[in-house]
Amino acid sequence: MRGDDSGATGGGGVAAGDLPRLRRGLPRLRRGLLRLRRGLPRPQRGLPRLRRGLGTVLGCVTAAAGALHFLVGGLALGPFLLWPRTRAGALDLLTGGVRRLAALERARRSVFFGDVFPEHYRAADRKVLRYLAVRSYAGLLCALVLGLLVFGAVLAGILGYGVLRGTIGWDELLTQVLLGGVLLFLDVQGLYALAALDARTARECFGPSERELLRRRIEELAASRAAVVEAVDAERRRIERDLHDGVQQRLVALGMLIGRARRGRDPERAGALLLQAHEESQGVLAELREVAWRAYPSALDSLGLEEALGGVAERCALPLRLRFEVAGPLPRAVETAAYFVVSECVTNAAKHSAASAVSVSVAREGALLTVRVEDDGSGGANENGGGLTGLRSRVAALDGVLRVHSPLGGPTTVTAELPCA
Repeated sequence: MRGDDSGATGGGGVAAGDLPRLRRGLPRLRRGLLRLRRGLPRPQRGLPRLRRGLGTVLGCVTAAAGALHFLVGGLALGPFLLWPRTRAGALDLLTGGVRRLAALERARRSVFFGDVFPEHYRAADRKVLRYLAVRSYAGLLCALVLGLLVFGAVLAGILGYGVLRGTIGWDELLTQVLLGGVLLFLDVQGLYALAALDARTARECFGPSERELLRRRIEELAASRAAVVEAVDAERRRIERDLHDGVQQRLVALGMLIGRARRGRDPERAGALLLQAHEESQGVLAELREVAWRAYPSALDSLGLEEALGGVAERCALPLRLRFEVAGPLPRAVETAAYFVVSECVTNAAKHSAASAVSVSVAREGALLTVRVEDDGSGGANENGGGLTGLRSRVAALDGVLRVHSPLGGPTTVTAELPCA
């Protein structure tokens, strides 16, 4: 699959009939925006309370270390931070220590709270500085609340000891219990709020925030919309070119043959011309059917994806092995995208890769349809070509992913993952 022919199958384009499906797909895009929180790490449930408690106490210690770093670093590097010529170097020194403390906080959240963060995500320096500042403040406040809780437990013990000795009356006991209950409630609520703040700030620092995920999603949707508009125009131009250069020219030739047969006076010559015109009409009909099939295969509507892919295998010039493991119906847009991925890749393999065989696998696992096309050709497929670029846009419009692995010497493997939800 050394190159790709964007006009071969129309797989990279979007037919005019796809526009209503794209409009119907807007609710899916809105649901995708509502699923942004899936990209944010969440703490694991069911961890032992003792483990989380130790993590909270350790967080108080690391918060004190962070506050000490800001205090000492600010005092030592303050003059250098104010001078423009040394500001960058001093800020690098301060940020280096902040990143090490932030890495310690990340490890604490992972070990004691079970948080899972993206491995390759690196937050900006300003974001890390803001996180450690908030973490230090919240951790010191948490240490104060824990201290008050311990102090309240000591007072409760003294109160209980006084009751046992009989030195405290019932009226004083009732007052102390009511006051202690209110303070205990406020103390526990403060601990829960600080724990939630700690988890939220860690997620925002060590993984993309909701604002950042929303911005990325908007950029993806804008790029996908532009690609769809461009693909629709390219598809219209391809259909017009196929009709003008192929079908129209053959119809002109057919008309000329019929005209010659009508004007001829030799019956045998006229019969030969009519036979040739009949054969030409069969060819025109086959080519017209091929153009219509490339625009949108009607077998998808009448027979389903498996039979439509079977038609691709029949028309393929190479031996094609198809493995179809899908139980139940698929969304129409997913079927269309899967068909064009297979059709485009098979055509590229037959025309450009010098392959001897192609294998196609279509399997569904849960809400994900995986389409895999592999050939044993020479490799070196151009991922930026019109056909593969159009396929990537088509798959991305469904929140899917298209991967191309085509080293020189082969083999070439194209994998598309299409969500079915």
